[in-house]
Amino acid sequence: MRWLDEREQAAWRSLISLHAQLHARLARELAAKSDLTYGDYGVLVALTDRPEGRARLFELADDLGWERSRVSHQVSRMVTRGLVRKERCDDDRRGAWVVVTAPGRAAIEAAAPDHVAAVRNLFVDRLTPTELDSLTKLAQKILTHLD
Repeated sequence: MRWLDEREQAAWRSLISLHAQLHARLARELAAKSDLTYGDYGVLVALTDRPEGRARLFELADDLGWERSRVSHQVSRMVTRGLVRKERCDDDRRGAWVVVTAPGRAAIEAAAPDHVAAVRNLFVDRLTPTELDSLTKLAQKILTHLD
């Protein structure tokens, strides 16, 4: 077994801690300033980034890096709250489209400015442009390997 040395372990644990704490803080701030959960926000971003405002469940799972069952449960909760709706997919009778609704668009448009301000305050403004570029390059290198 090739264990992590101190430097490797410090890098790994720092990354895990950063992700967990940043995610939790952003989720709390989003919930405090909107009626959206962090999961709601992620789904709405994925949908509103698409020109037609719709995607299949498996596409949302890919976009979000979630298991399909998690996306399905999240979407079901959002349907109940009127943020999205499901439409029949003519190409695949077993499948459905998830479509952002007008209330869903309004919710993300209302939440986005505060969320972006929080991302900027907690993340972007803490790094120099060079550090942001380096972080992007490193993340893309690892993501390419994961794909």
